[in-house]
Amino acid sequence: MRLGVRAKLFLVSVALIAASVAAADAYLTPAIASWLTASARASLVARARLVAREASSSGLSVDGDIGPWDALADALGAAADARVTLIRTDGVVLGDSDVPTADVPRMENHATRPEVEEALASGHGAGERMSTTRQLPMLYVAIPFDREGAVAGVARVSEPLSQVDAAKSDMRRMIGLGSLIGLGLALVLSNIVAKRMSAAVSELTDAARRMTAGDLEVRTRLSGHDELSELGHALDRMAGSLATTLGELRAERDLQRRILEAMHEGVVVIDRDGRIVLVNPALRSTLLLGADAVGKLLIETVRHADLHDLVDRARRHPDDPPLELELPGLKPRRVLVQAAPLAGEEQGLLLVFVDVTELRRLESLRRDFVANASHELRTPIAAVRSATETLQTGALSDPLAAIRFLDIIERNSQRLQSLVEDMLELSKLESNVFKLKRERVELQRIVPIVLALFRERAEKKGVRLTSELEPALAAVEGDPRAVEHILSNLVDNAVKYCPSGTRIVVRAIEDEARVRLVVSDNGPGIPAEHLPRVFERFYRVDAGRSRELGGTGLGLSIVKHMVDTMRGKVSVESAVGAGSTFTVSLQRANVTPFESGKHPLA
Repeated sequence: MRLGVRAKLFLVSVALIAASVAAADAYLTPAIASWLTASARASLVARARLVAREASSSGLSVDGDIGPWDALADALGAAADARVTLIRTDGVVLGDSDVPTADVPRMENHATRPEVEEALASGHGAGERMSTTRQLPMLYVAIPFDREGAVAGVARVSEPLSQVDAAKSDMRRMIGLGSLIGLGLALVLSNIVAKRMSAAVSELTDAARRMTAGDLEVRTRLSGHDELSELGHALDRMAGSLATTLGELRAERDLQRRILEAMHEGVVVIDRDGRIVLVNPALRSTLLLGADAVGKLLIETVRHADLHDLVDRARRHPDDPPLELELPGLKPRRVLVQAAPLAGEEQGLLLVFVDVTELRRLESLRRDFVANASHELRTPIAAVRSATETLQTGALSDPLAAIRFLDIIERNSQRLQSLVEDMLELSKLESNVFKLKRERVELQRIVPIVLALFRERAEKKGVRLTSELEPALAAVEGDPRAVEHILSNLVDNAVKYCPSGTRIVVRAIEDEARVRLVVSDNGPGIPAEHLPRVFERFYRVDAGRSRELGGTGLGLSIVKHMVDTMRGKVSVESAVGAGSTFTVSLQRANVTPFESGKHPLA
């Protein structure tokens, strides 16, 4: 017997409603019961902890009369709105809020209750079972309580699970009511939908017309097994197949574009005539190519003879090694170029440009650092060896000469130690192995400590050391020891290079979200041509005098690295004969923090 559309819709609606009711009952009822049980358990845990805390602080002895314990259980049960049982560690019940005091001694020993055993073993116990006292399914939670630093007993809180059972019953009633309403709606909706079936033909016609126009996302979405449904299915499959194919092509094209855009290496593809077919953003930025580069000859856009020789060789010898080129222009760069022919009839060529400018710069810095370090180490080592050889060849017999040469050895050994320590410190900062802490730093506390370290040496030279700090000066965000190290280095340089009669002043100036720490003097000053390089490693304004005074040439470089790590800024202003002013700008407290980690001076 063939069923009509209305009958089919009705039966399908009934089946769906029945399945929904069954699924809802099978899932929601246990889920709600589990949720309510978990919620009740969490509530009991909180109340049990409070009860255990009250029992611990009650001052009652577990070996004394149970009367006070039972009174305490009654009071705590009323406060917790639950049954409270206080149990000694050996299972003896000390008090129960639901049992009269006279009946408490006759209660069963609770040592074997699962929640009690679990609480004594792990510090927390819970369980569900039928209560022998109240003859109701109960939820139990037990927490140990202490007396004089040791576990004296267990506080157990329980309540019936009747709320969970009531919720189950309510849920089933609501599901039954909903199913009846659904059946009524099914009768109404089936009649409405049947009248709309005549619109199916119009829908199929419209879908076919839109697919012909190129809209492959349209679907008829018809269900059933009649002719109209089969036609709709065929149209859907055809549109889906075409959409999948076009989608895969688009996805492959988009993936290729995203890869090329994300690459830091420059990529260019040229055809057999040497015209640019594709160029990625990285190469556009490196070579400053315009949007009209595609279609032009490579020789027109990049005028470099060695590059074109590489292109010619790559067509004949695909395995040739990459070539490093120096590209002049507004952005001079050094690039490593690898050329490889592309398979296919087009005979295209792929060129990959790797920017090695920064790598070569770092290699140059490394060479300069090794050369400078070797040069700085050579002088004290030569002085130590010379003094040692002189002592070995007979100067030991002359006490005055021996003392003088030993003083040379000691002074140059200290200089070697300072050089090694400063180089290690600079290496840690530059390698990012250690990071500065984020703390509130009070400059009013740091500045006096630093000035006290150099005051005696300054007074011996006749240099006046002062500070000018406002009483309500804001704190800065930074590493206390790093700030102290920065200030010590700046003050040390000022004391070291300023002559007698000079005044050195440390002041702090608040500026919106930052505080500027200023170290100024009225000493000899620094020539203008040296100012841009004073923070470079091993750079000295007066190399001979700096070595004589024990300078390593790394102090200001370490200062700059520390300030940069704390997201600050350091600058210098100076004029010959007018003194020097070093300014360190740091964030005020409670400003965006920098990363925390191990202190670089540790």
